[in-house]
Amino acid sequence: MPSPARRREIGGLLIVSTVVTAMSLLVSVPANATTTATTASATATTSATATTSATATTSASDETADEIEGETEGAAEAGTASEAAAVDEAAGVPLTELGTDAYANATSQHGTQAGPDTFQSGTTIVVAQQAGRFFDGGASGIAFAASPDNGATWTKGVLPGITGFGGGPYQRVSDPSVAYDARHGVWLISSLAMTGTGGTAVLTSRSADGGLTWGGPVTTAVAGSGDLDKSWIACDNTPASPYYGRCHTAFDDNGAGNAIRMARSSDGGLTWTVTGTSATGLGGQPVVRPDGTVVVPYLGADGQIRSFRSRDGGVTWSASVLVAVMQRHTVAGGLRATPLPSVDTDAAGNVYVVWHDCRFQYGCAGNDIVLSKSATGADWDDVLRVTDGDGDHFIPGLGVDRASYGTTARLALTYYRYPDPACTAATCRLTVAFISSTNGGASWSAPRELYGPMAPDWLANTTQGRMVGDYISTSVVPGGNAFPAFIAATASTGGAFDMRTYTVTGGLPITDGGIAPLSVEAPIASGETGPGLPLTAR
Repeated sequence: MPSPARRREIGGLLIVSTVVTAMSLLVSVPANATTTATTASATATTSATATTSATATTSASDETADEIEGETEGAAEAGTASEAAAVDEAAGVPLTELGTDAYANATSQHGTQAGPDTFQSGTTIVVAQQAGRFFDGGASGIAFAASPDNGATWTKGVLPGITGFGGGPYQRVSDPSVAYDARHGVWLISSLAMTGTGGTAVLTSRSADGGLTWGGPVTTAVAGSGDLDKSWIACDNTPASPYYGRCHTAFDDNGAGNAIRMARSSDGGLTWTVTGTSATGLGGQPVVRPDGTVVVPYLGADGQIRSFRSRDGGVTWSASVLVAVMQRHTVAGGLRATPLPSVDTDAAGNVYVVWHDCRFQYGCAGNDIVLSKSATGADWDDVLRVTDGDGDHFIPGLGVDRASYGTTARLALTYYRYPDPACTAATCRLTVAFISSTNGGASWSAPRELYGPMAPDWLANTTQGRMVGDYISTSVVPGGNAFPAFIAATASTGGAFDMRTYTVTGGLPITDGGIAPLSVEAPIASGETGPGLPLTAR
């Protein structure tokens, strides 16, 4: 478990509750290894013979394609929040571990996780993230964690039937995103299946029991001669909407100039219909307004943040409109930091989009997290800076309380940060921070540090640099706390990484410190227009 060297004070209770029953996690390891059954604890493990909510089975086989045997309904493990909380005594910050790399294959970077996404509905929170990153793209599998009681207890496991390490046909997988279909009562995780380094198919995994167990994936789209990338899923959960129960998945075809495609399903993700759009870019993130309008902000191929929408349930799509021309500082330390947008909506259908941008720092010396919003998805407000301008801020994950709206909308934002934007690979120190707003983004709390510092070489290596993920995530319980999901790491030991996904135990209260955002009307300084797309976001 990473032991943070520096954290700020965060209030929170250590919650004790009952254990959630879960299925077994089956792990094959070399004969000379010791196998333990890991609970949701971030601080301890128990032996496989102890009484726990999950069991591990030892096999004498060498590392083969069945290091992880995917159960038909998904392997899982569970624990109480008291087991799951690791408390730094000096800072008083309890963290709950949401996942580790359970794979043991030598072909990927063992002990790595990346790119968590979350979604909250009712009393359930589901998290998904990559596990076992490959240097040249993708991961050994997709790990998940699910809480049926808004973060009090968690069940963890891996999605079955995708890669050969989990009983599936594909070599790698990437880009998990989570949604809930209220009409059909099913949780969905979209992922990008890969053969070698190419995007072969977009898949959808389904759970009918609140994310505790998962079946084998359904094919959403097949690449054919293309090369798919960066899928994201959302569902229409407003009963009054004419398209209630329709889900939408965005993805792009890297082999066709990053043409963005959309897929829709009206039967809980069992079958999908793919349509084209006129947009080209990466990282399209659909959200659905209460009237059924689907809005998809994305990173354009020209370095612009743009969006398009559908008002007929995803049958046809509008031309894209400009949200903002991005201005970007290249993140130091050899860190992979793709400037993808993060998007959410409030109860009235206002759409909020954030990304990292350097326009407010003199000479474009560092990035801030900036915000634009729209009442309809057709026109967008001026860009506002919401972070404090001190340091370099990047890879944001925005969450909105979907029971709030307008001038009382409750927003929560998690992001990574360098205190020194001009650091080097040897001197950069990465931290995780959190801010919130109780008035729709009109003012914000002071930043609260959740974890760090981390050195870049503690992180998974990729062809595009060291990686915590192309995104981070925050979900908000209506009227309650925010639950960020982020990557925390310590120095690797014995050649193995120690990167894990965490949240703050019990969540974080949404407060407002009265810090007004800086308007684009009076920027400190304007930087140069940022470069266009990276090669991929796998």
